[in-house]
Amino acid sequence: MRTVRFTKMHGVGNDYIYIDCMKETPADPAYLARIMSPRRFSVGSDGVVLICPSDRCDAKMRMFNADGSEGKMCGNAIRCVGKFLYERGYTAKQDLLIETLSGDRRLTLGVRDGKVTSVSVGMGRAILAPRDVPVTFDGERMVNEPLTVGGKEYRITAVSMGNPHAVTFVSDIDSLEIEKIGPMFEKHPAFPDRVNTEFVRVKSRDRIEMRVWERGSGETLACGTGACASVVASVLNGFCPAGEPVTVGLRGGELVITCSADLDVTMTGPASFVYDGEFFLDEN
Repeated sequence: MRTVRFTKMHGVGNDYIYIDCMKETPADPAYLARIMSPRRFSVGSDGVVLICPSDRCDAKMRMFNADGSEGKMCGNAIRCVGKFLYERGYTAKQDLLIETLSGDRRLTLGVRDGKVTSVSVGMGRAILAPRDVPVTFDGERMVNEPLTVGGKEYRITAVSMGNPHAVTFVSDIDSLEIEKIGPMFEKHPAFPDRVNTEFVRVKSRDRIEMRVWERGSGETLACGTGACASVVASVLNGFCPAGEPVTVGLRGGELVITCSADLDVTMTGPASFVYDGEFFLDEN
């Protein structure tokens, strides 16, 4: 029996199991994600995040969804990585560069009394080219275009923030049968790599609310890249202004997203420790 040491953290309710890999990396992190993520039967999380050394950045982040599939980027997770590195003594810097599968991401830590109270992340420029999202669409970009899902037509804006998102605007998110419709979006043939789906209600020009169905994890309380994609879609559809902060209300809390006129996105939000633990891995 082998012991896996971990730290539970969350960003506005988007909770992951963080494993310090600065000295040693587990042989099969996808397997760990599958056996450690189930709620009530194990640790419980939206997935597993490895914090690793990097040849070119301050650290490298790898993230695995609850089903074991590896994701390219998670905005809430990367904020937690920044807090972990600073408060666990791996760095004294407040400006960090983190390597991810979707590119290097710059973090700015807000620190008070030695604790990280907020993290701003340069999320890069949103990608709209259909082949790069990817989404099956003949035009130059899929903005407010019809898509039939489960026999119902939705207007979709497809955005990549290093991972694929389908954003649709709805009048009511509270009564949404997301457990039913979410998997239909995720596995829709228009999205060859599956897709994260955001159901967005516009409250005002500086506030939106959303629920998210994440590919490989189901509904989560928050999704950082999803919040970014939702604000990008809100700007593209004329609901929110470019270059001004928009508060995104999620089930787990709030994030503040700014999308510039050229679709460069910055995200600011909290990161929280929950506890440290040990998982006993039966290798028989």
